[in-house]
Amino acid sequence: MKIVSSLFFVLITFVGYTQSHTITKDKWHWDMPSKQDTVAGYTQVLKVDHVLYISGAVTTELTPEGIRQVYKALEKSLKSYGATFQNVVKENLYTTDIETMKAYNSVRKTFYNGDFPAATWVQVSRLYMSEAKLEVELIAHLPH
Repeated sequence: MKIVSSLFFVLITFVGYTQSHTITKDKWHWDMPSKQDTVAGYTQVLKVDHVLYISGAVTTELTPEGIRQVYKALEKSLKSYGATFQNVVKENLYTTDIETMKAYNSVRKTFYNGDFPAATWVQVSRLYMSEAKLEVELIAHLPH
């Protein structure tokens, strides 16, 4: 009988474990009813618990205005869940010209108001959109 009760305990624990580890994904995609792009296969913002995973925003112009447009698009993504750049904990930046991006970094920095996230900047030979010069993705945490 002790073996049966031990197996029952293991089974109940396993069932409880699998049920408690499912996630709920909430999506936002540029105010589209489908909340995702089915052609490329992505969503702009994916919220799991109190974390926002924000897909890259891009520009074809590596200029102060092009960079500003990228961060304005990211700001709209953040606002879709009531967040700001102060909620951002991680930024990944991909560019085809790291030196130009470094020269215009002051544009990017204005969006963070001195509260910078962990960041990784990488120069690449090209991005998904062949004419794109910059793509930035974010991870943000919402208050509990």
